[in-house]
Amino acid sequence: MNDSADTTRATPSSEPWLAASSYWKPAHITISAWLGHAPFAFWLVDALRPRSIVELGTHFGFSYFVFCEAAVRLGLDTKAYALDTWHGDDQAGLYGEEVFDSVNAINNSEYSSFSTLLRGYFDDSLSSIADGSVDLLHIDGRHGFEDVTHDFTAWLPKLSNRGVVIFHDIAEHQEGFGVWRFWASVKEQYPAFEFEHSHGLGVLGVGQDLPQKIQAFFAAGVQSPEPVRAVYKRLGLEIEDLAELHNRAQQAEILAIKVAASDAALRQVQSELREARTRVESAEADGMGLRQQLLAVHSSTSWAVTRPFRAIRARLKS
Repeated sequence: MNDSADTTRATPSSEPWLAASSYWKPAHITISAWLGHAPFAFWLVDALRPRSIVELGTHFGFSYFVFCEAAVRLGLDTKAYALDTWHGDDQAGLYGEEVFDSVNAINNSEYSSFSTLLRGYFDDSLSSIADGSVDLLHIDGRHGFEDVTHDFTAWLPKLSNRGVVIFHDIAEHQEGFGVWRFWASVKEQYPAFEFEHSHGLGVLGVGQDLPQKIQAFFAAGVQSPEPVRAVYKRLGLEIEDLAELHNRAQQAEILAIKVAASDAALRQVQSELREARTRVESAEADGMGLRQQLLAVHSSTSWAVTRPFRAIRARLKS
């Protein structure tokens, strides 16, 4: 589809868990606790070459659009599905239609040929996804122990024999978060690897016929996990730094717009003030003219001659 796939092949890594795609920078950067995992997500899509991707919990769409962008850059024939109510909850917070509108706009403009947004509860879309069809499942919905247990159990039949599942927030232990408890149990049942940065990301190989690169990744994770974690933490920090620069640029743009608006408002006020001063000066000039005319009348001969008559008329009125 473009030169990116050729670049990946032309720049082999001596490590099975690293490739040129690991160094890609996402095109769509938004608010997300998932920023630090973008480099691994690019690599994962590159290594797995998924025919179908399903994400449970999309919110602003950062992780989902990383998957979609990787599929496009690699020229893959992938179907992708994002599932969310886009209303929020007590953990992610509640929000309005502007979040869905933003995600939908990006999806329509860049990925609609293979990407579908399924709005509703996760279970509502179970019948829309064929059993045994999903190569990559990202679970990032509600983070309670019962919630993630239910999501994994309900969607496990949808996984293919090449299936990989990733779980966000496995390192988050605050009240209401139980992914770490679920992960502690499930990682003993399948090939697994865990990243500790950016709230943690668990990678689980549930398929019986995992691609060779994915098998090599899990093997390397068993033999020497720390180099894998260190590299992807460093690459993740680069994305977080990029996001911070992106945010500062946005804030600077907003400030510039506000300053420009303030300048325009100030110029308008100054213009109105000048007009008001002109009207006051004109009124004062008109008033000075009237006073001069009255003085002229008062000092005239006819005014003096008729003074007795005006005095008599005034007494008669009283």
